[in-house]
Amino acid sequence: MNASAGTCHHCGDVLPQAPVRASIDGNDHAFCCDGCAAASRWIQDAHLQDYYRLRSVPAGRVDADAPALAAWDREELLAGHARDVEGGREITVLTDGMRCAACAWLIDRALAHEDGVLDSSANAITGRIRIAWDPRQATLSTLLARLAALGYRPYLATGEARERARRSERNRDLLRIGLAGIGAMQAMMFAEALYLDIRGQMPLPTRDFFRWITFMVATPVVFWAGWPFLLGAWNELRGRRLGMDVLIAGSTLLAWGASTVETVRGGVHVWYDAAVMFVFLLLVARQLEQRARGIASAQVDALARARPAFVTRELADGNRESVPVEALAVDDIVRVAVGEPVPADGVLLDASAHFEESLLTGESAAVGKHAGDAVFAGTACREHAARIHVTRVGTGTRLAELARLVEQAQAHRPALARGTERIAGWFVASLLLAATVVYAWWRVHDPAHAFEVVLALLVISCPCALSLAVPAALAAAHGALAKIGVLAVRPDALERLARTSDVVFDKTGTLGDGKPHLQRVDACVGIDADAALRIAAALERDSSHPLAAAFANVAHVPPASDVRAVAGQGVEGLVEGRYWRIGSAPFAIADSDDGAVWLGNDGGGRARFAFAERERPDAAKAVARLREQGLALHLASGDASAPVQRLAQAMGIADAHARQSPENKLALVRGLQEAGKVVAMVGDGLNDAPVLAGADVSLAIGDGAALAQRAADFVLSGSSLGNVPAAIEIARRTRRIIRQNLAWAIGYNLLALPLAAAGMVTPWLAALGMALSSLAVTANALRLTRVPSR
Repeated sequence: MNASAGTCHHCGDVLPQAPVRASIDGNDHAFCCDGCAAASRWIQDAHLQDYYRLRSVPAGRVDADAPALAAWDREELLAGHARDVEGGREITVLTDGMRCAACAWLIDRALAHEDGVLDSSANAITGRIRIAWDPRQATLSTLLARLAALGYRPYLATGEARERARRSERNRDLLRIGLAGIGAMQAMMFAEALYLDIRGQMPLPTRDFFRWITFMVATPVVFWAGWPFLLGAWNELRGRRLGMDVLIAGSTLLAWGASTVETVRGGVHVWYDAAVMFVFLLLVARQLEQRARGIASAQVDALARARPAFVTRELADGNRESVPVEALAVDDIVRVAVGEPVPADGVLLDASAHFEESLLTGESAAVGKHAGDAVFAGTACREHAARIHVTRVGTGTRLAELARLVEQAQAHRPALARGTERIAGWFVASLLLAATVVYAWWRVHDPAHAFEVVLALLVISCPCALSLAVPAALAAAHGALAKIGVLAVRPDALERLARTSDVVFDKTGTLGDGKPHLQRVDACVGIDADAALRIAAALERDSSHPLAAAFANVAHVPPASDVRAVAGQGVEGLVEGRYWRIGSAPFAIADSDDGAVWLGNDGGGRARFAFAERERPDAAKAVARLREQGLALHLASGDASAPVQRLAQAMGIADAHARQSPENKLALVRGLQEAGKVVAMVGDGLNDAPVLAGADVSLAIGDGAALAQRAADFVLSGSSLGNVPAAIEIARRTRRIIRQNLAWAIGYNLLALPLAAAGMVTPWLAALGMALSSLAVTANALRLTRVPSR
C-alpha cells in the first residue's frame, strides 16, 4: 500500500493518475484523495502510526467532503439515543467503516485525544462505537467529525433503550465468563493439591479447608455464572423435553451437590473442579457461537438502521426546513447532502448524481444515477448533493421491506437445526439410560468409583457439539450471504440451494437489464406513430411490466378504463371510446407470433413496436461461473423467439424457451423436477412469482417486483448476477461444514463414551474434552464467514 504498488497508503484503493502525495514518517506516500492524506497525517501527528502495523485489511476510503453532523447535537435526537451518565452523556453509534480490530484500536485512541471524551469503546464485530462525553467541553458533532475524518462515518443505532439492553447483556455474559474463569483456575489449584495427596498424608483439617474454600469458589460459578444453563434446563423440563441444557445443568448440579455432601460428611472425593470447568468452557463455547450470530446480524442491523434522524425538506417557495425523518410524506422534495444517507425511496430530480449502495447491494463503488432514476433509502449520496422526489416513506421503502423479510426468516428455525435438536433430545434420553446401567455395573464391581465414572460419562458425552454443529454453521453462512448482498428470506433454503442441479433464468430484468428501449414504431394502419404511442402509453400506464417503462415519457396520454392485464400476453382496455389490445401478436391482433409487440383493435393490427434490451453487465460472467460449478442452465422467457435465442446464444445457454406464460415456466420447472433435478429459479417480475414459488429454491432480483421477492427464498439486494454463483458456493461450503461438524460430533461421542464408561477419564478431563469438541465445531463454522469472490 504505497506509491510503488500503485495503491493508496491509507485505504488501498487504486491511485488516480495524479495522486495526492504527502510525507509520513519521513517517507513519501501517495494517496487516492485529500481525505485519506489528511487522515494519515492526523494519525501521524497523534503518534498512532501503530495502526498501520496492526491492521489486517486496508482502511475505508475517507470522504474529502466532511458530512454535516450538526443535527447530532439537536436535543430531539439526543433525547432518544443518548442517556445521562456521571459527568456527561453517553451514546452508541454505528459505523460501516470498521474493518478489523486495528480500526477499533484507532477509534478508541482517536477519541481519547479529543477534549471532553469521558470514555469510549469500539467493537469491530458489531460495528458499534460507544461514546461518553461532557457536553460542556465538546459537542457530539465535533467528536463524530473526528471519526468521519478517519473514514468512520457515524449512523444512528437503535435507540438508547435497546442499546442499553444489548450492552447490559453483553457485559453480563463477559462477567459470567470472567467469574467462571477465575473460579475454574482457583478450583483446579485446590483440586491439584488434593489430587497430589496420593498417599492420604494431608492432615484432615487442611484437606477440609481446601474443600470448603473450593465450595465457596464453585457455588457462585455454578449458580450465577451457570444460571443460563439452569434456566434453560428448567424451561426444557417445563416443556417436557430433554435438551442440552438439561444434561449440562444436571451434570453440574450433580457434581456440585455430591461434592457438597462429601465435604460435609468428610467423604473420599469431591468434584467441584469438574463443575466449574464445565460451566466455564461451555460459556466460552456459547460466546463464540454468539459471535458467529453477531457477524450474521450486524449486516442486517446496519440495513435496517441506515437512515438519518433529520432530513432537509424543500418547501414550495424554495426555502428549506430540517424535519425528523418520520415527518416525511410522499411527494415531498428532499435535499441530500454529500455523504448523508437517503431518507426514503424516491426519484432523482437532478441531472445526475452518485449513490453508494453498499448496505443494500454489498457493492462499495458508487452507482451513477440520472434524472428519473430510482433512489433508495439507506444509500449514501456521493460527490455532490441531490434533490429527490419522495415516492415511498417509512415501512413502505425497499429498505424496510428487505429488513422485514429477513426478520421473518430469522424468526423461523431451519428444519435441519430442528432435526439435530430432536436427535440431541433422544441422545440425552439414551445417555441417561446408559448412565444408569454404567452406574449399576460400577456399583456392583467398584462402588468407590461408580459416581465419578457416571459423572465423567455425563459430562464428556454432553451433545453440545451436536447441537452447535448446525446453528453455528448457518449463522456464519447467513453472515457471509449478507455481506455480498444476498438476503435469505426462508430458513431452509440454504440446504436446497446447495443441492441445486439446474438453474432456470428469466430473461427480461434478470439476464437482461430490465430496461427495454423502444427502437421503432412501424406497420401503422389507420393511425400514425404518435397516436399509437399515446394509446400504448395509456394502456401500459399502470403496468409493472418492464416494457411499460418504454412508454413512460410519452406526452398527452389519454385516460384509459377497464384496463386488464393478461399474464404473459399483454394488456387490454378502453381508450377514447375504443377497445384496444397491446401485447404479442396472437393476443393483440390474433395473428402468428413474430416477436414484436402489437397494438390492435377490433379492426386488426394498427401498429407494431420493436424493442431491444441490453444484457446485465456481469450476466455472461455469472452464467460462465454457474457452468463451471457443474449446473445445467435454462432460459425461460415470455419474449418472442428471436430475442430469446439471441440472448441464449450470447450466454451459451442451449436450452432456451420463448413465449413462456407463467404456467409454461412452472410446467418447465415441474418437468425438470420430475426428472429428478433440483431446480433453482432466478427471476424478477410479477409474472415470475408462481414459478419462483414452485421451484425447489428461488432467487429474486432485488430491484424486481415486491411479489416476486415475497415468493422467493433469497432476495438479491443488488442487481449483480455474480451473487448467484457466489451464494451457491456459500451454500455448498455450508453443507460441507455441517457434514464435517456432524461427523466430528458423532465421532467424538463414539470415542469418548467407551473411555468414560471404562473409568479412564476423570470428570475435569471430561469437561475439557466436551468443551474442546464444542469449540472445534464453532471454529470450523466460522470459516464460512469468508466471502467468495464474485
